[in-house]
Amino acid sequence: MGKETGFLEFEREDRASADPAERLAHYNEFVHALPEGKLRNQAARCMNCGIPYCHTGCPVNNLIPDWNHLVYEADWKRALDMLHSTNNFPEFTGRVCPAPCEAACTLNITDQPVTIKSIECAIVDRGWKEGWIKPQVPARPTGKSVAVIGSGPAGLACAQQLARAGHAVTVFEKADRIGGLLRYGIPDFKMEKHLINRRAVQMEAEGVQFRTSSEIGVEVSFSALRENFDTVVLAGGAEEARKLDIPGAELPGVRLAMEFLTQQNKRNAGDDEVRAAPRGTLTATGKHVIVIGGGDTGSDCVGTSNRQGAKSVTQLEIMPRPPEKEDKALTWPDWPLKLRTSSSHEEGVERDWSVLARRVVAEGGDVVGLECVRVEWRDGRMQEIEGSTFTLPADLILLAMGFTGPKRRGLLDRAGVALDDRGNVAADTRTYATSEPGVFSCGDMRRGQSLVVWAIREGRQCARAVDEALMGASDLPR
Repeated sequence: MGKETGFLEFEREDRASADPAERLAHYNEFVHALPEGKLRNQAARCMNCGIPYCHTGCPVNNLIPDWNHLVYEADWKRALDMLHSTNNFPEFTGRVCPAPCEAACTLNITDQPVTIKSIECAIVDRGWKEGWIKPQVPARPTGKSVAVIGSGPAGLACAQQLARAGHAVTVFEKADRIGGLLRYGIPDFKMEKHLINRRAVQMEAEGVQFRTSSEIGVEVSFSALRENFDTVVLAGGAEEARKLDIPGAELPGVRLAMEFLTQQNKRNAGDDEVRAAPRGTLTATGKHVIVIGGGDTGSDCVGTSNRQGAKSVTQLEIMPRPPEKEDKALTWPDWPLKLRTSSSHEEGVERDWSVLARRVVAEGGDVVGLECVRVEWRDGRMQEIEGSTFTLPADLILLAMGFTGPKRRGLLDRAGVALDDRGNVAADTRTYATSEPGVFSCGDMRRGQSLVVWAIREGRQCARAVDEALMGASDLPR
């Protein structure tokens, strides 16, 4: 334990953000790291609990009290080693993870939790700055080859672990750049993409080969992979977006959130409009924008719409408005239901809850509005409130209602693997083996839509399972 009375002496202090008016003028990250002295004080708040529930709250089981103590002692190099022992990419999670570890922090029962996420991010950023993060080249090759399909966090974590075990790993990515939803689903203002590029350089030095613009089942046959690699890992994510089944949803002014976010990220990367928008340019500039879906993706659409100069932005959620504060005695250490206001919300949006979209209003084929009705929930059932119909002006409607599972056409149709009752690839969390011999699966393609940190955990665990299958035993951590 760093300082026995640290949690009594220091109040929680987290990273500050640039003023909304300033940050809306660009797509760069706008969160300011705490200076070292304040970070060490925040680390001193860690109580070093007898039973650290932050471990169970963190899907990768980060050794949080241990590296908090090392930060307090200013032993940043050892803190980085401790952090990397459970997490391949803490600079990703330190920026986009919702931090379930903080909800599970013991100090959160009666006080405010330790700023675990900020400390995690500071450790890895310090590691890159100091030049401590280097390729880990295996001592000897195993002679075994692995094809990893998908370069999101699950695929990258799996590939890096397997390469470090000495296997020849090739990552296949259907997009033109690696990163999956990290690259094209998360706005640059939440996570700049040079962070992915930097890790790719490290992984290439470790022996990983990347093949972009290679969609398995389309550009590359799945049978060819089975013939040329000893093992195949399916880590393609859950990309089948939930559809809006109402009249008018087929109109050009109703678009999927991922299409909208991807286009802007491509523009930020320097792509021209034709390359960034093969179906036509999609922007919110000068438009009344409605975002359907109250989650993180919807919030990302809000922030991007405001940066593009939308006339107005409204975000609708079908579920009731959550309480302002959680009942900690009831929910701790689990993830609580409470109202969450993101940085994008702070930049300007009208939010509404218990609203059901009923019809897209159009004139001459152009979207001009969205007819909605208010609903109430009783015993888990939704019921429309009579006489509550209203119409909102809309030029662009963005669908951010989550994902139903992996896309089947192409890869999964060719792979022939069994699916579970939710449409995900069927595989357990011990062997990660599918119904097809030599084929494994991890991440959102296996578990369904989830968090980046869960994807990293599954990628690491799947790597160990693959290593065991290939070599009979494995020294890789789970």
